[in-house]
Amino acid sequence: MTESNQRRYTATHEWFQVTDDGVTVGLTAYAVNELTDITYVEMRDQGTAIAAGDVVGEVESVKTTSDIYSAVTGEIAQVNEALNEDPSLINSDPYGQGWLIRIKSDNTSSLDELMSEAEYAEKYPVE
Repeated sequence: MTESNQRRYTATHEWFQVTDDGVTVGLTAYAVNELTDITYVEMRDQGTAIAAGDVVGEVESVKTTSDIYSAVTGEIAQVNEALNEDPSLINSDPYGQGWLIRIKSDNTSSLDELMSEAEYAEKYPVE
Protein backbone atom coordinates (compact mmCIF):
# COMPACT_ATOMS: atom_id res chain seq x y z
CA MET A 1 0.00 0.00 0.00
CA THR A 2 1.24 3.44 -0.79
CA GLU A 3 0.50 5.10 2.56
CA SER A 4 0.84 3.53 5.97
CA ASN A 5 -2.41 3.28 7.94
CA GLN A 6 -4.55 4.17 4.92
CA ARG A 7 -7.85 2.28 4.93
CA ARG A 8 -9.03 0.42 1.84
CA TYR A 9 -12.64 -0.59 1.21
CA THR A 10 -14.53 -3.43 -0.47
CA ALA A 11 -17.84 -3.38 -2.31
CA THR A 12 -19.09 -5.75 0.41
CA HIS A 13 -18.47 -2.93 2.95
CA GLU A 14 -15.45 -4.15 4.88
CA TRP A 15 -12.51 -1.86 5.58
CA PHE A 16 -8.88 -2.98 5.83
CA GLN A 17 -6.02 -1.08 7.45
CA VAL A 18 -2.40 -2.21 7.58
CA THR A 19 -0.77 -1.54 10.96
CA ASP A 20 2.18 -2.88 12.91
CA ASP A 21 -0.22 -5.48 14.39
CA GLY A 22 -1.30 -6.83 10.99
CA VAL A 23 -4.30 -6.01 8.83
CA THR A 24 -7.23 -4.76 10.89
CA VAL A 25 -10.67 -5.51 9.43
CA GLY A 26 -13.99 -3.87 10.24
CA LEU A 27 -17.37 -2.90 8.85
CA THR A 28 -17.87 0.50 7.24
CA ALA A 29 -20.18 3.17 8.61
CA TYR A 30 -22.30 2.71 5.48
CA ALA A 31 -22.78 -0.98 6.32
CA VAL A 32 -23.60 -0.15 9.93
CA ASN A 33 -26.24 2.36 8.80
CA GLU A 34 -27.76 -0.18 6.41
CA LEU A 35 -27.80 -2.98 9.00
CA THR A 36 -29.01 -0.71 11.84
CA ASP A 37 -28.57 -2.30 15.27
CA ILE A 38 -25.95 -5.07 15.25
CA THR A 39 -26.90 -7.61 17.90
CA TYR A 40 -24.45 -10.49 17.44
CA VAL A 41 -20.97 -11.08 16.00
CA GLU A 42 -19.30 -14.40 15.26
CA MET A 43 -15.82 -14.51 13.77
CA ARG A 44 -13.63 -17.48 12.87
CA ASP A 45 -11.14 -18.48 15.54
CA GLN A 46 -7.72 -16.98 16.12
CA GLY A 47 -5.11 -19.06 14.30
CA THR A 48 -7.44 -19.93 11.39
CA ALA A 49 -5.73 -19.82 7.99
CA ILE A 50 -7.74 -17.81 5.46
CA ALA A 51 -7.51 -16.91 1.80
CA ALA A 52 -8.58 -13.69 0.10
CA GLY A 53 -12.30 -14.00 -0.62
CA ASP A 54 -13.00 -16.31 2.33
CA VAL A 55 -15.85 -15.68 4.76
CA VAL A 56 -14.20 -14.89 8.09
CA GLY A 57 -17.33 -14.34 10.14
CA GLU A 58 -20.79 -12.88 10.29
CA VAL A 59 -22.74 -10.13 11.96
CA GLU A 60 -26.40 -10.21 12.82
CA SER A 61 -28.64 -7.20 13.09
CA VAL A 62 -32.32 -6.65 13.64
CA LYS A 63 -32.67 -6.71 9.83
CA THR A 64 -30.43 -9.53 8.55
CA THR A 65 -27.28 -11.63 8.88
CA SER A 66 -24.28 -10.56 6.80
CA ASP A 67 -21.08 -12.44 6.00
CA ILE A 68 -17.70 -10.76 6.51
CA TYR A 69 -15.09 -11.41 3.82
CA SER A 70 -11.31 -11.14 3.84
CA ALA A 71 -9.46 -9.33 1.08
CA VAL A 72 -6.09 -10.77 2.12
CA THR A 73 -4.60 -14.22 2.59
CA GLY A 74 -3.07 -15.00 5.96
CA GLU A 75 -4.00 -16.12 9.44
CA ILE A 76 -6.45 -14.62 11.93
CA ALA A 77 -4.09 -13.18 14.54
CA GLN A 78 -6.68 -11.58 16.81
CA VAL A 79 -10.43 -11.45 17.24
CA ASN A 80 -12.03 -8.45 18.94
CA GLU A 81 -13.36 -10.26 22.02
CA ALA A 82 -15.01 -7.06 23.30
CA LEU A 83 -17.71 -7.57 20.63
CA ASN A 84 -18.85 -10.77 22.37
CA GLU A 85 -19.91 -8.67 25.35
CA ASP A 86 -21.01 -5.59 23.41
CA PRO A 87 -21.64 -6.00 19.65
CA SER A 88 -23.06 -2.46 19.60
CA LEU A 89 -19.45 -1.18 19.59
CA ILE A 90 -19.64 -1.72 15.82
CA ASN A 91 -22.63 0.63 15.67
CA SER A 92 -21.07 3.35 17.80
CA ASP A 93 -17.43 3.15 16.65
CA PRO A 94 -17.01 1.08 13.45
CA TYR A 95 -13.51 2.45 12.71
CA GLY A 96 -12.24 2.28 16.30
CA GLN A 97 -13.39 -0.03 19.09
CA GLY A 98 -15.76 -1.84 16.72
CA TRP A 99 -13.02 -3.50 14.62
CA LEU A 100 -13.62 -7.20 13.94
CA ILE A 101 -10.34 -9.09 13.43
CA ARG A 102 -6.65 -8.66 12.74
CA ILE A 103 -4.99 -10.76 10.07
CA LYS A 104 -1.31 -11.66 9.94
CA SER A 105 -0.39 -11.53 6.26
CA ASP A 106 2.91 -11.66 4.42
CA ASN A 107 1.39 -10.11 1.29
CA THR A 108 -1.03 -7.21 1.44
CA SER A 109 -0.73 -6.22 -2.23
CA SER A 110 -4.35 -7.35 -2.85
CA LEU A 111 -5.46 -4.34 -0.79
CA ASP A 112 -4.10 -2.03 -3.50
CA GLU A 113 -6.96 -3.19 -5.74
CA LEU A 114 -9.62 -2.06 -3.24
CA MET A 115 -11.32 1.34 -3.14
CA SER A 116 -9.67 4.31 -1.46
CA GLU A 117 -11.63 6.22 1.18
CA ALA A 118 -12.60 8.88 -1.38
CA GLU A 119 -13.72 6.29 -3.95
CA TYR A 120 -15.77 4.41 -1.36
CA ALA A 121 -17.37 7.59 0.04
CA GLU A 122 -18.39 8.69 -3.45
CA LYS A 123 -19.98 5.35 -4.24
CA TYR A 124 -21.50 4.71 -0.79
CA PRO A 125 -22.20 8.02 0.94
CA VAL A 126 -23.25 7.84 4.58
CA GLU A 127 -26.56 9.59 5.11
